[in-house]
Amino acid sequence: MFLDYQNKLIITGFVLLSLLLIRYITNFTITKIARKNEINEARIRLIRRYVTITLFLIALLIEAFVFGTRLEDLAVIFSSVFAVIGIGLFAIWSILSNVTSGIIMFFSFPYKVGDKIQIHDSDFPIEAIIEDIGAFQLHLRLNNGNLVTYPNNLMLQKAVTLIKKDAIDDGVDFI
Repeated sequence: MFLDYQNKLIITGFVLLSLLLIRYITNFTITKIARKNEINEARIRLIRRYVTITLFLIALLIEAFVFGTRLEDLAVIFSSVFAVIGIGLFAIWSILSNVTSGIIMFFSFPYKVGDKIQIHDSDFPIEAIIEDIGAFQLHLRLNNGNLVTYPNNLMLQKAVTLIKKDAIDDGVDFI
C-alpha cells in the first residue's frame, strides 16, 4: 500500500514540476510580448493570473486521474458543475464577453494607454484619451475632463480611429 502511494506522490511531484515549468515559460513569454508591445503592467499581471488559474485547473484534473478517479465519476461531477455554471454564466454573459474581449485586446489591440482615439458610434460618438485598459472596460478621458468607462466587447465591435499616439504626453490638463 505504501508503494502505491509512493508512486502516486512521485507522479504528483513530476506533474507539479512540469506545470510550474510550463507556467514559468508561459509567463515569461507573455511578459516579453507585452513589453515589446508596450502593454502596461496591470494588464500583464491579469493575463498571467488567467494562465495560472488555467494551469491549476489542469493540475487538479491530472491529479484526479493519478489518484484513481474514474472517468465516469468525473463526467458526473463536470456535468453537474457545468450545468450550474452554464445557468450562472447565461445570466452574466456580458461580463464573460467583456473578459474575453479583454484577453483578445491584450494580444491584438493596436491602441495603448495615452493614445487619443475616436469611437464611431452612431448613438454616442466618443473622442477621448485612453487612461486605462482593464479586464472589463476601458477608462476614457474626454476633452472636458469627464471619465467614461467603455466596455471591452463594444470596443471590438465599433470602428475606432487613432487620432494621436501618446496624446497624454501633451500636458493636457483635466479638471
